[in-house]
Amino acid sequence: MISATDPAPDFTLPRDGGGTVTLSALRPGKVVLYFYPKDDTPGCTLEAQDFNARLADFTAAGATVIGISKDSVKSHDKFCKKHGLGIVLASDETGTTCEDYGVWQEKSMYGKTYMGIQRATFLIGGDGRVARVWPKVSVKGHADEVLAAVKAL
Repeated sequence: MISATDPAPDFTLPRDGGGTVTLSALRPGKVVLYFYPKDDTPGCTLEAQDFNARLADFTAAGATVIGISKDSVKSHDKFCKKHGLGIVLASDETGTTCEDYGVWQEKSMYGKTYMGIQRATFLIGGDGRVARVWPKVSVKGHADEVLAAVKAL
């Protein structure tokens, strides 16, 4: 997984609602980049709703919030519509961006191992460098913690 002070790997990915999102095009703004396993699952829904509920605060602090999973744009569109989400959801179906950030990892559940997205968040400063990393995120209270870090940056 990449670390604080590392340059944030650039990407251009298709996003919900059509079009693409390019990380470097958002400079000099701050970016909250959060990786999550799957649309419309309990933890991922709660995380998206928490970031969405604070979207105006993130925007006021000069930050764009982007959620990334390997789900398709069609899945993201359905997820956004169902839960009234206004945050950007980017589709990394090939997994390249997940690998670039080091979040595509071996996981285990019920004694079986498999590859999947490790829930993680990266705060990227206006200089394009990673300012802070939250590996293995616990959803409860996470959006508030990230917002405080954005405001402090």
